Amino acid sequence: MTSLPSDGSAARGIVRLLNTAGGRVLCLAGEVDGAAVTSFLRRYGREPVRIDGIDAGSVTALSAPGLQLLLDHLDAAEGAGRPVALYRSPQVERLLAGAPLTDGAGRPAGGRAGGTAPQR
Repeated sequence: MTSLPSDGSAARGIVRLLNTAGGRVLCLAGEVDGAAVTSFLRRYGREPVRIDGIDAGSVTALSAPGLQLLLDHLDAAEGAGRPVALYRSPQVERLLAGAPLTDGAGRPAGGRAGGTAPQR
């Protein structure tokens, strides 16, 4: 088993990319806070990566940076004509229902997130 590097505090949430038989999946789990998002961005960069699905079914809390990361990936996939399956926890569902229709720069953000993606 491989352990993750520690910054001195126990991780309560994670954001990872997994290669699965169904393609590349963005996985969010636990309490996804700003530190979890920052760790993901350091590893993969700020631009949304190509994904085939998002699994947020195990999220217990999602910070504003976590929600923005999820919305950015959904928007990038839709903009490229690649619909993605989104598995979401009740907490994520509530946040997506209240997501703003535009980001801070006035661009669409999250308006497509509530679509007909599967739920667990």
